[in-house]
Amino acid sequence: MTYRLYILLLLAAGLPAQETPAPVSPPSSPAPAPTAASAATTAPAAAPAPAAAPAPRKLELLVLLPEPRVLGTEYSVKPEGARHTVFSPAREVAEVPGIQTYSKEEFQKLGISPETFTVRAKATADRLLADIQPDLVKDAEGRVLYAVYRGERPLMASLVTAPSLAATFEKLFGLEIWVALPDRHSLFVFPADPDALEEYTMDLNERWRADTHSASPEIFTLKKGEAPKVVGSFGS
Repeated sequence: MTYRLYILLLLAAGLPAQETPAPVSPPSSPAPAPTAASAATTAPAAAPAPAAAPAPRKLELLVLLPEPRVLGTEYSVKPEGARHTVFSPAREVAEVPGIQTYSKEEFQKLGISPETFTVRAKATADRLLADIQPDLVKDAEGRVLYAVYRGERPLMASLVTAPSLAATFEKLFGLEIWVALPDRHSLFVFPADPDALEEYTMDLNERWRADTHSASPEIFTLKKGEAPKVVGSFGS
């Protein structure tokens, strides 16, 4: 009897036909164990190397330091009209107070004349001035009353020797500016107007008297192309 006839007879008799077993799939092969190379790719990434420490700041070796006349050295220069202030050859140092005037022996080792030192120190001041932004103090209407340079380095007062200082404020204050430098860490720039400065003379005097390393109690006038000159004082 053929298999087809057998199925027909079963169906006629109302009996279930025998199911053909489904083919059994062969067992799948186990996943291969990770190799050393693949394990390495899944390992956690190494922590980034710490950032390199910033390079030490360059110390300025050619600076004209405004200071009280009684502290002046053999190579100090007295600005025109000054009674209490001299500009002394100095260098920036890492130790407190951050700046030191040259002794006679130290200056001679530089191998340059006082005139050459002055020219180079002014170039130093110009370069520093270009890198520092002043704070502009304004009134309620937004008019600039004065500008001030402040910093941790004791070089702010030395900016008075920068030849470009007057030109920097020409659009803001006009062809002439008045400058006050009560301590080594600050320099105030005003319009050349007694009324503009009068309100702040008491504060400037207190700053000058309170600071161990005061710079000058005198007020300097600056014009483009001219050396600083003293026109007044806020202390004595």
